[in-house]
Amino acid sequence: MTSDFFKYQAQTTPHPLAMTISHAEGSYIYDTNQKGYLDFVAGVSACSLGHRHPKVVEAIKNQLDKYLHVMVYGEYIQEPAVELTKLLASHLPKQLEKTYLTNSGTEAIDGALKLARRVTGRSEIIAAHHAYHGNTMGALSVMGFEERKRAFRPLIPDVRFITFNRQEDLSHITTKTAAVILETIQGGAGFIEPKDGYLEKVRAQCDAVGALLILDEIQPGIGRTGKLFGFEHYNCTPDILVTGKGLGGGMPIGAFTSSSEYMDLLQDNPKLGHITTFGGHPVIAAAALATLKEITESHLMSQTLEKEALIRQHLKHHLITEIRGRGLMLAAIMQSADITNEVVLRCKDDGLILFWLLFEPKAIRISPPLTISNDEIIKGCMIITHVLDSISS
Repeated sequence: MTSDFFKYQAQTTPHPLAMTISHAEGSYIYDTNQKGYLDFVAGVSACSLGHRHPKVVEAIKNQLDKYLHVMVYGEYIQEPAVELTKLLASHLPKQLEKTYLTNSGTEAIDGALKLARRVTGRSEIIAAHHAYHGNTMGALSVMGFEERKRAFRPLIPDVRFITFNRQEDLSHITTKTAAVILETIQGGAGFIEPKDGYLEKVRAQCDAVGALLILDEIQPGIGRTGKLFGFEHYNCTPDILVTGKGLGGGMPIGAFTSSSEYMDLLQDNPKLGHITTFGGHPVIAAAALATLKEITESHLMSQTLEKEALIRQHLKHHLITEIRGRGLMLAAIMQSADITNEVVLRCKDDGLILFWLLFEPKAIRISPPLTISNDEIIKGCMIITHVLDSISS
């Protein structure tokens, strides 16, 4: 299996972790030697309810008995997609009422960028340095990390960059700007939160010049920060909301949401302004609907903040310089990148899954399922601390 993995399946790095998976359940992933690994990553924030949550599995099985793919997006009325978008709207500000379902977060980003240009008739997009929004050509164009983009240029034109949290850069948002796209909490940069009313001031500048604000909630969304969406912490509502990852409960999904006035522009002039074959797939929409119901009808969101406090309480070590982020979207910053690499790899050997962030080499990702128990949190923190003790000795 390992040799076939490297021979036939395209890789994304020279040295993948290459663990052969047998099965997964709850907060654990098991390899083919039946070794269990406590999962502090949750598929990079995607498995909101852990692995094979009973309600998600049940929703998938029920839909399998009805129908799978039947028609390209938006032509037929399919109950899982309708109920999912209706439930989303019920938990969002009134102006965020209509949702386009896609196959992934990065496709949703591309759709949001297209919509912003269609609404405003402008071309300029402003993004943030060290931003990550995905890897399609559109999403790559608004990535704020040149090293990852250089080999694929030319990208889409008329993209400018500002520095997240630097308020003096807001003057770059002008009447030429179609949209500003920001992660509500910067992910790849190291889980950087907005501060000093930054998002409110971006919102105000967009309003002043007629630009749209796109907020990327692919990572912080769906309860991970203690509220359903991260923007709820910062008194700022976007014109276009993008989500993905955790919405699917372990299944592939993305979505962008805006007002009916804006979203209806994708219907005509030109027709098929955005089109996808498998977006809103009934099985995936059923899984997402079950996920969203469980998160909004349970105490998981409020417990997320309690679990954050528990992690901060038990994850203290002189090799950790700080813990950034909110809820269960946390990054432990080590004293050096070498320490980060050693901790991630040695914790894997000790039965704990951690991971890196894209652009901050000293960061260790801690984004477990929202369903993780307090005992599992303490167990994981003890493994990390034990490894750090062995490094420092």
